[in-house]
Amino acid sequence: MDLRKIKKLIDLLEESNLSEIEIKEGEESVRLSRNPVGAIAYAPAPAAAPPARAAEPVMPMSSPVEAATGGRTAEPAGPAIPDGHVVLSPMVGTFYASPAPDKPAFVSVGQTVKVGDTLGIIEAMKMFNPIEADAAGTVLAILCENGQPVEFDQPLFVIG
Repeated sequence: MDLRKIKKLIDLLEESNLSEIEIKEGEESVRLSRNPVGAIAYAPAPAAAPPARAAEPVMPMSSPVEAATGGRTAEPAGPAIPDGHVVLSPMVGTFYASPAPDKPAFVSVGQTVKVGDTLGIIEAMKMFNPIEADAAGTVLAILCENGQPVEFDQPLFVIG
């Protein structure tokens, strides 16, 4: 399934009152489920179609950390997020602050940005997705490190 289709499904889920969307295309299947932390759960396609049965509640997939800790996850002990507009990660992937390891970062703390300026990129499924500023202002904080894995809706930048 194309990453653009998955992004459109995420947008549809965010804009609607739906709590879950499941799409099957051939042998591929994607299930997006809204839960209290906004995580996305992907379900693998079954090898053979199971016999029809009554609908069962769907439990979102937990992360390996949640599975190892019995659902308890500790918040990282870091500095508090400053007041301002928070730019959130639109997807799960790896955050990169620059277009290449030998290039300077897209932005730095104290830099002024306009709407549409590239703040960083997230690599997901071998595709590099630009993270653009959705508000104009000054970069007050960069909340993740270069090469760090990021989660859906994780705060990445604060613009003031």
